[in-house]
Amino acid sequence: MTNETNINMLWASLIVEELVRSGVSLFVVSPGSRSTPLALAIAENRRATAVVHFDERGAAFFAQGYAKSTGKPCALVCTSGTAAANYLPGIVEACMSCVPLIILTADRPPELRETGANQTIRQPGLYGSYVRWETDIPCPDPAIPPEFVLTTLDQAVSQATRGPMGPVHINCAFREPLAPVSADQEFGSYLKLLARWQHSEQPFTLYTQTQAVPSENGLAFVREKVEKAQRGIIVAGRLRNRAESAAVLQLAETLSWPVFPDIASGLRLGPANWSVIAHYEHLVRAGFFLKRGMPDTVIQLGHPFTSKRLLQQIETHSPDTYVLVTPDAHRYDPMHRVTCRIESSIESFCAAMSSGRDKRRESEWTASLNAASREAERAIGERLGESDSLTEPLVARLISQQIQPGTGLFLANSMPIRDMDAFASAGGAEVTVLVNRGASGIDGNIATAAGFASGLGAPVTAMVGDLAALHDLNSLVLLRNSVAPVKLVVVNNDGGGIFSFLPIAEYRE
Repeated sequence: MTNETNINMLWASLIVEELVRSGVSLFVVSPGSRSTPLALAIAENRRATAVVHFDERGAAFFAQGYAKSTGKPCALVCTSGTAAANYLPGIVEACMSCVPLIILTADRPPELRETGANQTIRQPGLYGSYVRWETDIPCPDPAIPPEFVLTTLDQAVSQATRGPMGPVHINCAFREPLAPVSADQEFGSYLKLLARWQHSEQPFTLYTQTQAVPSENGLAFVREKVEKAQRGIIVAGRLRNRAESAAVLQLAETLSWPVFPDIASGLRLGPANWSVIAHYEHLVRAGFFLKRGMPDTVIQLGHPFTSKRLLQQIETHSPDTYVLVTPDAHRYDPMHRVTCRIESSIESFCAAMSSGRDKRRESEWTASLNAASREAERAIGERLGESDSLTEPLVARLISQQIQPGTGLFLANSMPIRDMDAFASAGGAEVTVLVNRGASGIDGNIATAAGFASGLGAPVTAMVGDLAALHDLNSLVLLRNSVAPVKLVVVNNDGGGIFSFLPIAEYRE
């Protein structure tokens, strides 16, 4: 780095190198002039991989799909002005879904702000409360020690990856020259205190993070409630990986409790399991619990679930005990029914609850739910098998039956995720499911699927609605350049099919 042509290029190289050392290997770049030093530094770093996409909105969702599938932070790089503003929808979703993103927005120097200078907007604070942390890095200056750059990046990655994970914003101002023109500067003395860093591959500041584990008081409370429960259920919300899904199944088998698996839990699709009640949505709709008794104890593991009917039933028939377990301290309680909130990793909580317990005998409660779910599976199969034409439920069911094991399934919001949750076959191929249910927007679905395929390194099937596809046409180029095949299934329901289920549908005018 002592041979960099000017101070802009040196700082950009420090930024990119420190991110790479901190586990950020993918940079999604939207081209522009002010971000030239960062783009060049990415191109010159042998361990950095770049994906170039001209649409910042799509770029933010691509990065999100990659980060969700890998669990690793991804970096975004754009130029100044409205380019940075176009990241906002993706940043909102990343914030709500706890996805680690490092946003590097290039900016004009501070003397050009509030002057009417071209492509200059107020970028510091642009994303408001939707970033975990933000900082405004000054223009590169030899009077500022290089250690400042490195420790700032280390702090950013730590803030993005600690619980709750999420996006961070680093606003990087650059004065001209933006190209790597020589400034006849020698940086040996400037970098002399970085000798140890330059001869290693470790970040300048190593951050260690603790994992959330359940407290003994919390565990004692839950164990007492579990022992007294007559009709307990486990609701598996959005889970982050296979390890969490396996932990939930282990707890269910130990307690002999039924699991209501959200489509994003990793348990709704895949080989059938006695504890997993695949068609709980239809049991709620058919009034099963009104006839057999409402659940008296609910343990929700993971982030919020999709089923509005289950949400409404819990709200109307409040259980005696509602335990919510997530790795972060966010509220996640739209019904205001949670009576015990445990901040813990899913694996730690399930292991602690299962430890030292003998496996219970199979309960009649779980057996009755299992039988009812299997009857629903048979009825759905018969009814959809009688169809002479494709319907939205049938499209979802056929995808669930034909998708290959080990691949990915991306589901857009509105009807696709609900159709798959309700009508997918019980059993079948085990696949990785990805959704954007933080803010549940219509934007960036094709881009997210492309990022998902990049991170998964395996084929992905994406099921989206027609309006969602129109909203993200720019991202079709990401599919063309995808490292893994993406099969895009667009359901043409004449736009906004979900609104036919809302009260407004009764008012034809």
